[in-house]
Amino acid sequence: RANASISNDSKIFQGFLAEQFGFLTPRTLVTTSPAQALQFYESCGRNVIYKSLSGIRSIVRHLDEQDLSRLELLPNCPTQFQQCIDGVDIRVHVVRDQVFNTEILTDAPDYRYAHSQGKKASLQAIEIPDDIAQSCIDFTKSLGLELSGIDLRRLPDGRYCCFEVNPSPGFIFYERSTGQP
Repeated sequence: RANASISNDSKIFQGFLAEQFGFLTPRTLVTTSPAQALQFYESCGRNVIYKSLSGIRSIVRHLDEQDLSRLELLPNCPTQFQQCIDGVDIRVHVVRDQVFNTEILTDAPDYRYAHSQGKKASLQAIEIPDDIAQSCIDFTKSLGLELSGIDLRRLPDGRYCCFEVNPSPGFIFYERSTGQP
């Protein structure tokens, strides 16, 4: 149902929900304040990504020294900043009680656009722990969805961090790359 996708309008809200299902979430700041953004950048050891919060798909980028001069534009557009988390990207597609898991290996900040950034992304079907799969199914159901695309990152210590649940996930990209149904 269309109203089930409303949670996708607030990544912060989804982050709170993700924690209820046992997922870690990255340290996050949403702001229009250049001073707050700079303070967050410094407090995260200058290891931060950012993306727009508009209704238009945005490309995740690393915040680096060259970008700092552009922080003065923040009053024009609320922006989400997150501490960069080391690990491997995992996309979990949930279809009712089934999960289809894809591991994405890349050094691009946003694997969807790796090629346009002069990088490569390698996708392969994988298994994930049963408890993580069940958390993805339960999270999806809690949102009133029967289909979702959940963006996770598997940390080096084996824990999982959740970035978001997409209520209208693109899946053909993953299907073509992995041969999954």
